[in-house]
Amino acid sequence: MVDMSKPLYRRVLLKLSGEALMGKESYGIDSDVIGEIAEEIREVSELGVQIAVVIGGGNIFRGVSGASRGMDRSTADYMGMLATVMNALALQQALEKLGTVTRVQSAIDMKEVAEPYIRRRAIRHLEKGRIVIFAAGTGLPFFTTDTTAALRAVEIGAELLMKATKVDGVYGTDPEKDRSAVKYERIGYTEVLQKDLKVMDATAISLARDQNMRIVVFNLRKRGNIKRVIMGKPVGTVVEGSGHVE
Repeated sequence: MVDMSKPLYRRVLLKLSGEALMGKESYGIDSDVIGEIAEEIREVSELGVQIAVVIGGGNIFRGVSGASRGMDRSTADYMGMLATVMNALALQQALEKLGTVTRVQSAIDMKEVAEPYIRRRAIRHLEKGRIVIFAAGTGLPFFTTDTTAALRAVEIGAELLMKATKVDGVYGTDPEKDRSAVKYERIGYTEVLQKDLKVMDATAISLARDQNMRIVVFNLRKRGNIKRVIMGKPVGTVVEGSGHVE
């Protein structure tokens, strides 16, 4: 029986989209929103949970959209990686304002602003109770930050990959367009791929499936949801194994 008074997970990776940092802004970072996210992360960290974070860069620049406008895809993706570094530094600042010790590790070498990504060093930081923010994706073009999140989660031995979104979980159709959309409480990796449900990109889901990395997709906009997921409460949609319960 799950003890709801204690965290269910010891080490997790939280995947945030860049768009999550915009709040009601049309571009960039909303300081109030990033402050609220930092406060939730700090609260969970103080429960003794080791937390790593991967942030996208879509609030500043998206490689795919840049490529669609005629830019070389590799160049566009590298620009997107740099955008994630900016977001990582902003989150680091928000966390450290709250007194939380934080490290940013970048897959692209930029030693003046971030540590290089070194798996063992990242794990050591986590063991010391520091929040580790992974920036610059995988350091390679053509890979999304979803794939980065799945990869880093596996590398650091996370017990859970938390995918923060703007909806309450995984639906059969887009709930913003279809009011009758059915939400899954639990769904298998293979079913996500077969139905092309856009939970994360196919590479990320395939990696999670191969390594049996549990994913919880939840609504970041609902205050306290990060802690609820960590405590094992029924929030969002669990992606693991096979089959589903609607």
